[in-house]
Amino acid sequence: MSAHGEPIPMTARRAGPLKGVAEVPGDKSISHRALILGALSVGETRITGLLEGQDVLDTGHAMRAFGAEVTHLGPGEWHVHGVGVGGFAEPEDVIDCGNSGTGVRLILGAMATSPVTATFTGDASLRKRPMGRVTDPLALFGAQAVGRSGGRLPMTIVGAADPVPVRYTVPVPSAQVKSAVLLAGLNARGETVVIEREATRDHTERMLTGFGADLRVGETEEGRVITLTGQPELVPQTIAVPRDPSSAAFPVCAALITEGSDVLVPGIGLNPTRAGLFTTLREMGADLTYENEREEGGEPVADLRARFSPDMKGIEVPPERAPSMIDEYPILAVVAAFAEGATTMRGVKELRVKESDRIAAMAAGLAACGAKVEEGEDWMIVEGQGPGGLPGGATCATHLDHRIAMSFLCGGFASKNPVTIDDASPISTSFPIFEALMEGLGAHLSRSNR
Repeated sequence: MSAHGEPIPMTARRAGPLKGVAEVPGDKSISHRALILGALSVGETRITGLLEGQDVLDTGHAMRAFGAEVTHLGPGEWHVHGVGVGGFAEPEDVIDCGNSGTGVRLILGAMATSPVTATFTGDASLRKRPMGRVTDPLALFGAQAVGRSGGRLPMTIVGAADPVPVRYTVPVPSAQVKSAVLLAGLNARGETVVIEREATRDHTERMLTGFGADLRVGETEEGRVITLTGQPELVPQTIAVPRDPSSAAFPVCAALITEGSDVLVPGIGLNPTRAGLFTTLREMGADLTYENEREEGGEPVADLRARFSPDMKGIEVPPERAPSMIDEYPILAVVAAFAEGATTMRGVKELRVKESDRIAAMAAGLAACGAKVEEGEDWMIVEGQGPGGLPGGATCATHLDHRIAMSFLCGGFASKNPVTIDDASPISTSFPIFEALMEGLGAHLSRSNR
């Protein structure tokens, strides 16, 4: 049974071209950070375009639990009256972060250097995910963590009463770990330094600077070095959240593989630390263009136009590109099944510890649909069968993973036979309007429990 309620089996089938404008929701990564930094500033932060998926709503609930005033004024419009750096109150109850690994890890960092104690839990999927990668560096500040074996939720964090700044080299590329350490460093007197050997998404650095933090970024032989001066008074902001490139990936990729399609996806954030999928698709020969390129809220933005691309070829995706597209490998694997030749994805072991083991889930589902797939600990190869060549006709397990669910449904729009997923309910965590948006473009989706 789904941790989100009763399972919702859903079937996608070929129904003609996808056409129209796909207005996807706000960026999930930026939405989380806007709520958290709004809560850590002094005064009222105004947010428009906030993603109102369950993951982000759970972060909003958590900020309320720590004492911030979080007010919903209308669709995508929220105000956060913050308590300031070091001003978090102790929550009265357990904080449930639902399905969100980003939410819980960022919140752990934000509260770890305040003298409060909080207990965190989540759904069945989140309770399987490792938190040690965050709690280990937070312990260097003086925070204490007690959780289940393997560093898993439920977990209680005792915040450091007298935090000390740290110098920390992130062992694996992870924007969540980097961000948790930077957020913890806000309330540590002195300079906290984070070093990453491979650049990851930099929304936290951009937004901290926007809120008035003293933050410097430099390149050295060690890697990318981020230096944050602790105990600033963050200044509330007005934030317009750009639309989410990870959500845009689904209508874009569905259009590329579905015959006759022409879809415009406006206002998509193209931060270079997030746009690896679109670069990869264009290298494969996708008819994907950027229109009306501009900057909004310190982030590069463009309208994406995706057209059916029957001449896509399989490629070797550079492993160093993985941090900029780690959430998009599931949908890339589907696109690869409709290209000509093999698409090789290496350096992707992080996929093993996402909402599900995404390498195993995609390999199993694609194989059930008739694709040729090989997998290893940190790699996957999909042998493409050309436009319309995927047989389909299978029921794929989603493992409570929203991106696995949406990826297989997109494959069903272009495969020879319908594709069914066992549970579409996790989609609401990041893309609550996915079903209506895709149907508005002409896709055929059906629920077995309608």
